[in-house]
Amino acid sequence: MKKKMKAISIMFTGILLSTMLLTACSDKKKQQATVQAKSDVKYTCPMHPQILEDHPGNCPICGMTLVKKSEQASEGSGISLNTVLQPVNSTVISTVAAIMPEQKDAAITISAQGYLDFDTRDINNIASRFSGRIEKLYIKFAFQEIHKGQRIFDIYSPDMVTAQQDLIYLTKNSAQETDLINSAKQKLLLEGMTNERVNEVIKSGKPFYGLPVYSPYEGHVHDMPHSQMPGSTATETPPSYADNLPLSIKEGMYVEKGQSLFNVVNPHMLWAIIKIDRSAMVALKLNQPVTMTLPDLPGKTVTGKVDFIEPVLENGDKTTSIRVYLDNMDHELKVNSLVKAEIQTGKTSGLWIPRTALVDLGQTQIIWLKNGPAFYAKQVKTGAINGNEILITKGLQATDSLAANAQYLTDSESFIKTKNDE
Repeated sequence: MKKKMKAISIMFTGILLSTMLLTACSDKKKQQATVQAKSDVKYTCPMHPQILEDHPGNCPICGMTLVKKSEQASEGSGISLNTVLQPVNSTVISTVAAIMPEQKDAAITISAQGYLDFDTRDINNIASRFSGRIEKLYIKFAFQEIHKGQRIFDIYSPDMVTAQQDLIYLTKNSAQETDLINSAKQKLLLEGMTNERVNEVIKSGKPFYGLPVYSPYEGHVHDMPHSQMPGSTATETPPSYADNLPLSIKEGMYVEKGQSLFNVVNPHMLWAIIKIDRSAMVALKLNQPVTMTLPDLPGKTVTGKVDFIEPVLENGDKTTSIRVYLDNMDHELKVNSLVKAEIQTGKTSGLWIPRTALVDLGQTQIIWLKNGPAFYAKQVKTGAINGNEILITKGLQATDSLAANAQYLTDSESFIKTKNDE
């Protein structure tokens, strides 16, 4: 019996020692876990995340109380400490909606505005072929219609009177000098006299003191700018046609040889000068169809095509001009009228994104690509614009995910730094 009690005592003693040993190991592990947890706890400043301390305190920069920053807790929520500490001018943590670019063929329509002007290819000048005084003027007002061969003014020219007298003298006193006579006749013809008038001078033996001048063109008369009148000061900007009333040329005025007196404009041909934004120039080509409406003529639609693209940008203007040649035989279109144009450029294939997903910084354009819980700035190259969409030609893949509202993620006070920057 004693042996049995002794065995039981030994067994209970062993069990007690085992329990004590297990308890000591468990306490040691708890202490190690507590020390490890304490070592993982970091304190940072809410305003200056680059400040990291392993104990509570104040920020050495702004003096704010430091708060706990646990990397394990951040990783549990899907955000690592390294992500949080990225500079805000290149990476932003946000829950803003993300989208993907769309690969498609889009029919681009360029909307622009412009105005109507005379077709300068059909503008001609009438200049005086000799010096003299205007005796009679048959053109009384600007925009007067004239026809080819119409008499427009009579002029007295001492030089022409002298040339006629030389011809009369040769025909009367040196009839055998045919070469001299022919030279004298040719001089009068080159100066603007008609062959009938020259023969009449030879037949009558009397010079004409008032020589008629005939129009070699057909169209509407426009006064020359006053800057081209003798004694006036030249100006870089010519006055508009409507400012040239009444005519500056009047009866009794003296004109110089070669002086331009009138412009003759063909009113049947006009230009539509349309201003195209630089961002739309990529899709613009010659002969593309153009549809125009005029606010002054409700319901009126004018069609044409892109006939000319100006190769230069005007000073201080970020647009370029195109010309559309128009037929105005019914005189319904008026010069200087405003027009609204739509140009059909055809379909363009590529990656399209909403314009709200792009931020234009002037010389560069950026998007915010999604990478886990964060968005980082990426520089891209853009192409044509179609309504609320824009074509991305470089820097974006079809599988990329980007912020739908790029401006929302852009700090206006930060200098955006992209991965393309060096």
